[in-house]
Amino acid sequence: MFIRSTTLALACLLATGCSSVTPHYDARFGDAVRDAKKKMTLNPNAGKSGDPVMGMDGRAARESMVQYQDSYKTPPPVTNVINIGGQIGGQGGGSGK
Repeated sequence: MFIRSTTLALACLLATGCSSVTPHYDARFGDAVRDAKKKMTLNPNAGKSGDPVMGMDGRAARESMVQYQDSYKTPPPVTNVINIGGQIGGQGGGSGK
């Protein structure tokens, strides 16, 4: 009986801790897709238009496309996104030892 209640309490504790890990991500999840759908609804023929995109000049647009294409030639190094108790940037961790 003690093991069962301890296991249940531990499971509830873990479930509660994991439920609030990403509130900032979850609050805006899907905004880009909803925004794109709204824009396509307002102007379904926008892709056929030759008008330039407002807010970007030619040089900035070209440079962003070049960087985008180069990112597939040499992808950026993999980083540890979920870092629980680990060190960022290597094994030394900047401890000065």
